[in-house]
Amino acid sequence: MSSSNRASADDLEDHVSSPASPVLSTKHNPPSSKPNAFTEMMGTKYTPPPLKPPPKLDPKTADTLRDSSWGLAAYTKDPASFPASRVVYFNKNFVVINDLFPKASVHLLILPRDTTKNKLHPHLAFDDPAFLADCRKEEQDVRAIVASELRRRFGQYSATDRPYLDALSSDDPPEGDFPPGRDWDKEVISGIHANPSMKHLHIHVLSRDMVSESMKKTNHYLSFTTDFFVGLENFPLAMDDHRRSYGRFPKGMKCWRCGTDYGNKMASLLKHLREEFEEWKRE
Repeated sequence: MSSSNRASADDLEDHVSSPASPVLSTKHNPPSSKPNAFTEMMGTKYTPPPLKPPPKLDPKTADTLRDSSWGLAAYTKDPASFPASRVVYFNKNFVVINDLFPKASVHLLILPRDTTKNKLHPHLAFDDPAFLADCRKEEQDVRAIVASELRRRFGQYSATDRPYLDALSSDDPPEGDFPPGRDWDKEVISGIHANPSMKHLHIHVLSRDMVSESMKKTNHYLSFTTDFFVGLENFPLAMDDHRRSYGRFPKGMKCWRCGTDYGNKMASLLKHLREEFEEWKRE
């Protein structure tokens, strides 16, 4: 099957557009694992973003778009040169950035810096058990960041999270462990695309809601809700695994939450996803 007939996330088409979702900013430092009552309690009420002119990108980010499918490489070479709105944190082995065209309310990318691996297709790179182990460890750290951000934004609406947040804001907080609250980690998905659009190796870590202005096309949705999206726990792939040479997407788009099949009706699916989003926040 020719590459033009294979399933693709097709993110490159979006490079004529602009980012349109809130981003994380940690001033290039890994976030502290120590709980912070203020950041835990603060949340932003979600409303569908209005149509507006594209914001002006900083020069460094604009340059990455001109590099087309190799645009992610610049972040690994000199992450400190990017603003905190782009690079969440970096260390000697990885750079974590906000996806410029997020497909969910929170969407980060992990970019390995190992130059012997980061230009390989992920199926080949993850055949190396030591490299795969390092990526899995970093993925767990980034999942925790996304889960924490989901609690910050949406915990105030969640019935499951209410006991935890009430204890956190109490004048007489409980001694010992806090109530567990909602397990936001379960609301995070992570993995790679079987046929990546961008050539630099990257790992997606995002919330499962699939609500964003950049969620526009059927292949955007299918690329995160079918077996085209391959979790790191599946690697190394067997040599005969179909995901090593992924063909076409399955037919039909099913809601990730209720399973309703919307066929190829993207507008109807997007409307439904926003309705499900409100229910999902309140769980």
